Amino acid sequence: MTGQHSFGNLIYTYDAAAGEALGKRESHTPKIEAPAQVKPDELFSLKVTVGPHPNTVEHSIRWIMVMFEEEGRAFNPVFLGKVSLNPVTTQPEVIISVKLPKSGVIHALEYCNLHGLWTGKKEIKVQ
Repeated sequence: MTGQHSFGNLIYTYDAAAGEALGKRESHTPKIEAPAQVKPDELFSLKVTVGPHPNTVEHSIRWIMVMFEEEGRAFNPVFLGKVSLNPVTTQPEVIISVKLPKSGVIHALEYCNLHGLWTGKKEIKVQ
């Protein structure tokens, strides 16, 4: 029977990967580059990359989504953006400008057409 797992169980993380997924961690876990600390509503660049990873029609990263889990917010996450990627002609790299009102955690989610959903995260303090 299919569909027995919650959606969260279908997402791989660097720390929770097991079995065959262990060998895929370095090339699939999104890497988030952003300051560890920013001022409230200060604009900064946030970069998400995946790889090194193949970029062929048969095997590639198809999209990257970025969300923010805001400290103290009743309903999370806040959607920041999603970029669809075309195999061969685009690379799995996204740069967005962000300003945050409160501290929290940036979550990046990517989809590989062969190895599924992978997520990475980075805490950012707003002071």
